[in-house]
Amino acid sequence: MSGRIIEGVSVSWDNIRQCFTLDPAVAHLNHGSYGAVPLSVQRAQQRLHDEMESNPVRFYSVGLTERIAHTRRHLAAFLGADPDGSALVGNTTIGVALVLGSLDLRTGDEIVTTEHGYGAVRLAVEAACARTGAVHRTVPLPLTPTDNEVVTAVTGAVTGRTRLVIIDQITSATARLFPVAHVVAALRAGNVPVMVDAAHVPGHIPVEVADIGADFWVGNLHKWAYAPRGTALFAVAPAWRERVRPLVVSWEQEAGFPARIEWQGTLDHTPWLAAPAGLFTLRTLDLEAVRAHNTDLAAYGQRVVAAALGADAPDGAPGLAMRIVPLPPGLATDLAAASDLRRRIADELGFEVGVNPFHGRGLLRLSAQVYNRASDYDRLAERLPAFLAALS
Repeated sequence: MSGRIIEGVSVSWDNIRQCFTLDPAVAHLNHGSYGAVPLSVQRAQQRLHDEMESNPVRFYSVGLTERIAHTRRHLAAFLGADPDGSALVGNTTIGVALVLGSLDLRTGDEIVTTEHGYGAVRLAVEAACARTGAVHRTVPLPLTPTDNEVVTAVTGAVTGRTRLVIIDQITSATARLFPVAHVVAALRAGNVPVMVDAAHVPGHIPVEVADIGADFWVGNLHKWAYAPRGTALFAVAPAWRERVRPLVVSWEQEAGFPARIEWQGTLDHTPWLAAPAGLFTLRTLDLEAVRAHNTDLAAYGQRVVAAALGADAPDGAPGLAMRIVPLPPGLATDLAAASDLRRRIADELGFEVGVNPFHGRGLLRLSAQVYNRASDYDRLAERLPAFLAALS
């Protein structure tokens, strides 16, 4: 990449970090959690905020639903989703809540997830089951399952009472790529609805949502697609579109799907309207070059940090910009300990990383983005072993 113009500034790999407003005193190696909004997108959203505050009545009452629909079509096209069968929502867990609230669960019904599932999704499922008498079945899987192991384990957990299977496309804590299209195909004959949690997919890896064939697919654009936080696309199969109930009934209730899902009165819609600016920035930087840079750098980071810790790090999935490194035994063995360790690494060492427990073992998750350099991971590899040894 050389001489790309963003907001009037010529950007190259040497100065690309100026596209972000991240604290330079911190090494940000955890893009996968909340993303980072480029300055150009921040400015686009600020212009929308200015427009909104200059005349709130006009902003909300004249053409806003059409602007949202136009944005939805733009984002759906990028993801290979049906724009008429998609809705904009705040994040992936909102999409999960919409589905769980539309199933009419009863006592004895079952929802199937895997051990690699996201914690907030697990909590949402457990809350729905407690409320309705349904049963949550969690499929055990090893840290690095093969595609066949994933498909076999998930399909083997399905019974005649299964009302929904939730499967991650890219797992959050363990950074694995799951064969979601194969799971959907395997369950199609039994008419078992499948929801794909694709929180980490948009912008991260190529995707054609329609080809996956899931009943529900939801992915965040504020992680890897440079959108402002609070932007996700929720794609729904035709048979379910009029059955999905909004979390809040609004003036667009009679408009049907997707407007009844998207409209919530005074919700701040500027993150959605600014999201195309994130895709523009991503494409201006060269989407394929960004992905290659991030994938290669994440692999490098995993390699040097694992070597420094003497850890046997699992191979990463091709194309993923997140990698994990097992921590020494006894560290981050549960969620509270993992959260505490992440904070201490940030506060005492100046590195933002992900830390998660899995099967009683702490996992360090490293993400890579264009603002990162190999030297960031070299410095972490130099300082982390002694820090963890002192804790042990």
